[in-house]
Amino acid sequence: MPTRVKLFTPYTVKGVTMKNRIVMAPMCMYSCHNEDGKVENWHRAHYTARAVGQAGLIITEATAVTPQGRISPQDLGIWSDDHIEGLKELTGLMKEHGAVTGIQLAHAGRKAVLEGEILAPSAIAFDEESKTPKEMTVTDIEETVEAFRKGAERAKKAGFEVIELHGAHGYLINEFLSPLTNKRTDEYGGTAEKRYRFLSEVIEAVKTVWDGPLFVRVSAFDYNEEGLKAEDYAVMAGWMKKQGVDLIDVSSGAVVPAQINAYPGYQVKFSETIKHGADIATGAVGLITTGIQAEEILQNDRADLIFIARAFLRDPYWPRTVAKELRAELEPPKQYGRGWLY
Repeated sequence: MPTRVKLFTPYTVKGVTMKNRIVMAPMCMYSCHNEDGKVENWHRAHYTARAVGQAGLIITEATAVTPQGRISPQDLGIWSDDHIEGLKELTGLMKEHGAVTGIQLAHAGRKAVLEGEILAPSAIAFDEESKTPKEMTVTDIEETVEAFRKGAERAKKAGFEVIELHGAHGYLINEFLSPLTNKRTDEYGGTAEKRYRFLSEVIEAVKTVWDGPLFVRVSAFDYNEEGLKAEDYAVMAGWMKKQGVDLIDVSSGAVVPAQINAYPGYQVKFSETIKHGADIATGAVGLITTGIQAEEILQNDRADLIFIARAFLRDPYWPRTVAKELRAELEPPKQYGRGWLY
């Protein structure tokens, strides 16, 4: 009989149980062609296919809490009650096929590629080709924190079971955290504790309307001598844990332009550092493509969940592919049973 490996064991957080430890990581689809942030047929087909493919948790793409917080005009949005209906349909489709549903709440900050004004903690452009953002006032910050709270409230109404705050890849929360992008001298900059304040306020605001599983994605290494490292994020992860964050989704880079030597599993060491440094659950992501890789990470306690991105773009049935590789049991959708084992 096939062996039941750790990758295919359930994982429970705050009463929400994922049937396995395979997470489809959030990946922007740039498919809101009317630029209104609403769910379209592509989203329905794309996310439902991965639920049929037996992902344990699916986290939808970066979903903007304000219109000027979009990465692009084609991003999904959650800044209006008008978005709830489409998102609720999407969660229903995913749940119908057994996936736990998550949403990544996001604000692009200085990396927004939009017409008009964009915002950031400091008025520093990402690169020579990018727009210089406006340095946020305290009022701007307060309004953005409130936008995250309202986004979480709408996510709950739409039926999502997990919320992830996007604090990685050089977007707004990441910009506040990193000394490379936050040059403020007020209560939101100057020390690690002050740079953390924006994320802290977002977490507290979200918790007023959300008591379910709460994840935060971080870029655990800035690839710059003057930037942050995994050890710095282990300290902040400890602060997040005290605030009620359940899991850190550990990515890296993109807060400033950098050359990154990406190789299979290159970010797993950051997950391991944060997990053990803060005694908090983590998710590993980044060029994890095989079941053997994923199982090694879990068996050696380097992470608690495996976040799969591009491999899921290539193969909506990646869980089945790796179950065959690991000789593990994975129950098929009943409609596919006669073809699942071949």
